[in-house]
Amino acid sequence: MSEICKNWTEWLKKNRFAGQTPEMVEQTTRWLEAVRDVVLAYAEIQPYETVIDIGTGTGLLAFKILEMQNLQGKVIFSDMFQDCLDDCKNILDEAGIKEGYEFLQCPIEHIALPESSVHKAVMRSVLVHVVNKQVALNEVYRILKPGGKLSAFEPVIRSNTRYWQILDPMYIEKYEDFKKAENEIMENPMDSLCNFDERTLKINLEIAGFSVPDVKLQDVSSSYVVQPNMVREWFINPPSPNQPSTKERFMKYFDEQTVEKFMSDVQNYLTGRQISLKTNAVFINATK
Repeated sequence: MSEICKNWTEWLKKNRFAGQTPEMVEQTTRWLEAVRDVVLAYAEIQPYETVIDIGTGTGLLAFKILEMQNLQGKVIFSDMFQDCLDDCKNILDEAGIKEGYEFLQCPIEHIALPESSVHKAVMRSVLVHVVNKQVALNEVYRILKPGGKLSAFEPVIRSNTRYWQILDPMYIEKYEDFKKAENEIMENPMDSLCNFDERTLKINLEIAGFSVPDVKLQDVSSSYVVQPNMVREWFINPPSPNQPSTKERFMKYFDEQTVEKFMSDVQNYLTGRQISLKTNAVFINATK
């Protein structure tokens, strides 16, 4: 069974982390595994339970659950994107795992399962991509059996280190204009990435019906030297397939030539510098 997570790690290195330094890959992988272990510890998964990994993505949580249950249960890989499910299926096929799981393509707002049909629901960085958190959590509550648990991790993007905080205005053209735009982007109530925090999530959970939900705030920090072309990847890669990239967000305020110049200025200033980035995240532990 350990082959599952081994295959998952190799897939990340070849695909998701392609182009990153070995040190960055190792740092990110260790962080992902640490997040996974906390989420699954809160979930208290037992053999023979049905567990859904909502927004499974690369299968970080689901693969480990399969190992924990030793195929004595059912793990539902659920995601709105079929290509994510296909990648997970390929990893399972390579590991020779043929049972103990199923796949479900659907968004969190409309989970294609009956009411009270799963024992546990786990998630990592899913609500951050959903504008209406309340609708999503209502749906998770619906599919859980009485006494069932939700365990999740969510980054609180609203508190991220912002570009203007790690730049020197002397080297960045239109620094103040981009600072203003970035602050507006990060405070947009209709942007799923930043329209919530630990307080609003707890309210959402209570409204959904969860009993005394626990929302633990955690500081997440990272430090590394910026590599050539890294900044451009930050700007052009969307956070998920249905989300605009940072470049596209800025282009609502500036023309493309101005944004490209800003990206170039940021790249030139940061390349070779050691930067420290900070954000908050929350671990959710809630019972129906």
